[in-house]
Amino acid sequence: MKFSALKAPNTYLIISSIIVLVAILTWVIPAGEFEKKETNGKTVVINGTYHEVEKNPQGIEAILTAPINGFIDAAAIIAFVLLVGGAFGVFQKTEAVEAGIMSIAKAYKRSAFVRKSIIPLFMIIFSLGGAIFGMSEEVIPFILFFVPLAIMLGYDSITGVAIPFVGAGAGFAGAFINPFTLGIAQGIAELPPLSGMEYRIIVWIFTTSTAIIFVSIYAAKIKKDPQKSIVYEIDKKKRDEYNTSKIDQFTGLDRHHKHVLWIFLAGLAVLVFGVLQYQWFIKEICAVFLVTGMVVGIVGRLSIDEITESFIDGARQLIGTALIIALARGIFIVADDGKIVDTILFALSGVIEEFHPVISSHAMFLVQSFLNFFVPSGSGQAALTMPIMAPLSDLVGVSRQTAVLAYQFGDGFSNLIIPTSAITMGVLSLAGIPWEKWARWMFPLQIIFMLLGFLLLIPPFILGW
Repeated sequence: MKFSALKAPNTYLIISSIIVLVAILTWVIPAGEFEKKETNGKTVVINGTYHEVEKNPQGIEAILTAPINGFIDAAAIIAFVLLVGGAFGVFQKTEAVEAGIMSIAKAYKRSAFVRKSIIPLFMIIFSLGGAIFGMSEEVIPFILFFVPLAIMLGYDSITGVAIPFVGAGAGFAGAFINPFTLGIAQGIAELPPLSGMEYRIIVWIFTTSTAIIFVSIYAAKIKKDPQKSIVYEIDKKKRDEYNTSKIDQFTGLDRHHKHVLWIFLAGLAVLVFGVLQYQWFIKEICAVFLVTGMVVGIVGRLSIDEITESFIDGARQLIGTALIIALARGIFIVADDGKIVDTILFALSGVIEEFHPVISSHAMFLVQSFLNFFVPSGSGQAALTMPIMAPLSDLVGVSRQTAVLAYQFGDGFSNLIIPTSAITMGVLSLAGIPWEKWARWMFPLQIIFMLLGFLLLIPPFILGW
């Protein structure tokens, strides 16, 4: 069977099946518990205190009530995701982001500097989107612009996809604010929001620079000899079809777009200040996004109806994410009620704790990468794995910050290539690129990212991060 014929399995079916499997395991795996204690506001397990307890196997009732129990248990996180998604829906409706990108593209014709720096500039913009607000699905509409733009500038459709998709993916993996992955993972790991930002910014610089260098080298090669493109034959028709009229018709950023962009940046500055200065958490951060979204809508000249509709639409697009979080949390609840979570932690720690903590963090990275194939949702994977990985990190000598970073790498890097990701397949479908050709191009970068991830997981241990 050809790779192109593969279809992404239904994520909800996978997670629901895992709920059933976990319920079955509560009948098989011995029940056990660690003693726990509060340390600096965190609930941590006490190593060496594991002991078996009376079994509490979970049946049909536990399986059927797992989703609603997941909703209840993760209510704050789910509300946070939906409200922040709504605020970003308003921001997108103003079209300020698209206008900002178009203005840079127009400058390509007028400036030699822009011609040399356009790929790094665009990739930095998208990487910041991935790092700050988890730009992921939002990349898809930009493919319709960047593929023809890349071909118009003498590149190919691979370059057109790579600029926004790999750019955002590199930022997503090295996120230093992203509320949908980092925020959720740190919340579950009982870490202060945005904590460890200094090292995360360094990580973001490395992941983004690596992506930019790789794509720039490839683009320069295609610019010099278009026939070296692995999609050269596919792009033939596109080269005949696309022209520069769209860029020529763009008249530039208007003052409303500029005001929207500045207000959005101001909202992010307020968020960072509040978290660092006043230890704001989910409720306060959500309020900042909510107010910023409303102000952006007004300044962006949206009517009350447009603001309301775009907010609802933004939240609606993340309902799937909310369901995944609830289902994933339901898995943990079934396992926890069945008293097998600590048994699993004990078994895993027995394998991993024999290794040096750096090797253990590498193992966590690999486990997260593997799990991402089956659950390609950043927030869903955080809800699924961090309740186990966070306390496990305590047992094996890895800091919780490092465990979260290993999760970010495992989720972020592999998202760029796995065929089970609806975003990846959607992006490639819009660009008309077969998955196997993309995988062939992406594989060397994926290896580089894996090696980079291993290297970036070493300093946290040395520095005591």
